[in-house]
Amino acid sequence: MKIESRLYRGTSDLEAIIQLITTVRPRQRLAEYPGIIDLQELLSLPEVQARTRLWLDEQGQLAGFAFVDELSNLYFEADPGRGSDFEETLLDWAIAEARQAAQERQQSEPPGISCRSDQARLTALLERRGFCRQPGALHLSRALSQPIPAPVLPPGFSIRPSLGAVEAEAWVALHRAAHGTEYMTVERRLSIILVDEFDPALDLVAVAPGERLAAYCVGTIGHRENALTGCKYGYTDPVATHPDFQRRGLCRALLCTAMHLLQERGMETARLSTSRENQAMRKAAESVGFQVEAETEWYELPLL
Repeated sequence: MKIESRLYRGTSDLEAIIQLITTVRPRQRLAEYPGIIDLQELLSLPEVQARTRLWLDEQGQLAGFAFVDELSNLYFEADPGRGSDFEETLLDWAIAEARQAAQERQQSEPPGISCRSDQARLTALLERRGFCRQPGALHLSRALSQPIPAPVLPPGFSIRPSLGAVEAEAWVALHRAAHGTEYMTVERRLSIILVDEFDPALDLVAVAPGERLAAYCVGTIGHRENALTGCKYGYTDPVATHPDFQRRGLCRALLCTAMHLLQERGMETARLSTSRENQAMRKAAESVGFQVEAETEWYELPLL
């Protein structure tokens, strides 16, 4: 059957992409990156829309898609029934697009792609195509039926919902300082808070004396994913602290606050992810009951 490709065109394409992942992924993998909320956020950004391609068969049925995000990282997913050659076609496009994006952005960091360590066929494909494995991510979870510690804050600090767009610039400045990167922009921040399932009450910030933003935790509930999987998951990440306020228990306090809020909303499990190298985040999460449940690998694409 003939398959043709074209660039992303808008909301109807987003829905087709979401339908594809809900059809081809096993239920237990539905929330993996990019999940429904991830796709809604990413595909609200013009620079990601411009680097998203869809492959459709003669009936107009979506057979696969690929995109390159604002960091030049790539992702692709195909209907497994279309065969390995089709999957390589998607990867060919994504590799070329990621390298072009990185060159245009004058990046020093190479693009990359994540995958689970048990995806032997995919990891073999990436290694065959020249990708190099790097430290990946840990995915942790915590049953909300267990007692949740009360948040403990240093004197003069408080936790409240963020003010959304009103303090987007201050939130972006906090993110950049916490991660030591220029990745976050006001546009990207707005893409997060404009997603349909965004809950302002779960979008938490820790505030230092003088109303300075000291740390944040973006709590989310993927109601659509939960309805499809039959699970009651909530997320307590991303979470990070400004270097000026680290080692004061702010991350731990934010996690506890977020878990209480998720529990109030009927969620049964809290989840978060962090890089394997971020031992401080892992320690904070484990201190409030999170345990590692899965790992993913990170593969870098060498720049030519």
